[in-house]
Amino acid sequence: MNEGPPATPSALLRTASVFRREFFAYFSTPIAAVFLVMFVAMAALLAFQAGGLYARGQADLRAFFQWQPWLGLFFMPALGMRLWSDERRSGSIELLMTLPLTTRDMVLGKFLAALAFACVSLALTTPLWITVSWLGNPDHGVIFAGYLASALLFATMLSVSTCISACTRNSVVAFVLGVAACFVLLLTGFPVVLDFFSQWAPKTVIEAVASMSAIVHFNALTRGVFDARDLLYPLSVIIAFLWINAMVLDWRGSR
Repeated sequence: MNEGPPATPSALLRTASVFRREFFAYFSTPIAAVFLVMFVAMAALLAFQAGGLYARGQADLRAFFQWQPWLGLFFMPALGMRLWSDERRSGSIELLMTLPLTTRDMVLGKFLAALAFACVSLALTTPLWITVSWLGNPDHGVIFAGYLASALLFATMLSVSTCISACTRNSVVAFVLGVAACFVLLLTGFPVVLDFFSQWAPKTVIEAVASMSAIVHFNALTRGVFDARDLLYPLSVIIAFLWINAMVLDWRGSR
């Protein structure tokens, strides 16, 4: 009796296999511990020293969340810079392309693994939440919204950084370009940029430029205001850059 060819695993299982490989690879070297310690230390330092978490006398985490875009600006490109550049530099990307995996499986699996690791680093800051809960009576819904906004912002920056990593063999170049690209995503919502456009552009253009800023949508979510546009923006950017990432890999693989 002819049993036919073996069934190929589903896209979900293929993506999960890439995710497991990449996620646990972070913890196979001391780099993961260094990254986590530095992130938590910098987050606490900025919240207490620069943000005046205790000095404000309010039971909230605004002093903590206001620095998340700037932490993400450097830590997310650092997390994403090696995802593809190292694979290309070492030549292991050619081995990956021979595995029974699609480009989409690899891109999504690597991205989700990096995002999960970023969420682990974010979760390690929850003692701050416990601290303000012990000291006062904070609005837990707003704090949860702040953590959600931070995770979405980190995911947005990671999608940009991993896409840039696929374009170069040099991790340092990927990091610098990733920081620059993420800075542009934040910068478009700054008053200095909007003032420049207000001198000659109509109001609709100014609003369009402001809507392209990651920090505008981030700030709205951290206030506990859930607007569909503030959720659709990061999801749209993530999907767009993951698609570009896959296109770049396919194009380079066909050369």
